[in-house]
Amino acid sequence: MSRSAIPARAPYGEVFPGAVVRHHGRIILTANPAPERDVLARGVVIRYGVRYLEKHFLSVVPGLIALERGELFTGEDALDFLVKRSNLYPRTEVYGYRSDGADEMKTVKWLDVAEPLMVLAYANDAATSPVAEVDGLSGPEDVFTARMLAALPRYESLDAVPSTGME
Repeated sequence: MSRSAIPARAPYGEVFPGAVVRHHGRIILTANPAPERDVLARGVVIRYGVRYLEKHFLSVVPGLIALERGELFTGEDALDFLVKRSNLYPRTEVYGYRSDGADEMKTVKWLDVAEPLMVLAYANDAATSPVAEVDGLSGPEDVFTARMLAALPRYESLDAVPSTGME
């Protein structure tokens, strides 16, 4: 009797060739040139975390989703399932890494899928701890993916980014 193998965790990620910068107290993903002193990382992988229900400062980046009826999802399919259909399956298990890099397993009922996704920048595809949580985008609209544009505010340039007053 043969059993299908459980797939390895494979979180969805988008390669972004620009830079992650600290500017006006915010963390910005920019396609525009940035002063070297402000750059946190260049050439990053962007991943999306689903926030915890009562701890919005934490999220889980889904790598594998296991439905109670046996279906398994990884990658973009896992993220899309969480965003679009997870309310139908509250006991679905989500395996991934938290926004602080810790290994995690949560059921969907403990995640706030109605909140905007947390956008996280990683140094490379193998990294499990993010370089930063991204607050906004800077650059022309066509350099960002639709998912990035839906999750974050976009500014034409770094000079247009409003200050938090906490620089």
